[in-house]
Amino acid sequence: MLRVLVAVLFLACVCLPALAQTTDGGLGDIASPSLAAVAKGMHATIRRNLAEAAASMPADEYAFKPTPQVRSFGELIGHIASANFYFCSQAKGEKPPSTTNYEQATGKAILQKGLNDSLAYCDAVYASTTDSNFNQPAKTPGPNGERETTRGAVLTFNTAHNNEHYGNIVVYMRLKGHVPPSTARTQQKK
Repeated sequence: MLRVLVAVLFLACVCLPALAQTTDGGLGDIASPSLAAVAKGMHATIRRNLAEAAASMPADEYAFKPTPQVRSFGELIGHIASANFYFCSQAKGEKPPSTTNYEQATGKAILQKGLNDSLAYCDAVYASTTDSNFNQPAKTPGPNGERETTRGAVLTFNTAHNNEHYGNIVVYMRLKGHVPPSTARTQQKK
């Protein structure tokens, strides 16, 4: 009897935090044997979250920094925009179409436009990615010169990078009393 009680308490401790996590993007929605299809699905999920977060954060809160040592919300949006152009151009095998350093830009309008433009550019790169070209050779700069990689690896890294920074955005939004878009959509479904 004691073992059953301990097992139930353990499961409650493990499962309850998982249930508290609210997002509408899950593997079940994008699972596929096609790596290209999974990459496209992952990009679609995170691009929506990023665009909606940038749109919903008030303009006067783009300068918000949780601590002095970190990027402001606006600098974070600018970093994501610049990185999207950088990574998606590598996957496509061309120079980035934008030379603007969005991390240095200020103001919601320019940062939101930069983010949306970078997401649209990436949309086309992900859309043209197939299982046939997923492992197409690509080159990426590194501290010791260019490195060999694949189109799919660069796109996977881009999606991971965007998800990492969406995690930062969620914290910034919550600290300012805003509900992140992924959580808001999940709460609307209940």
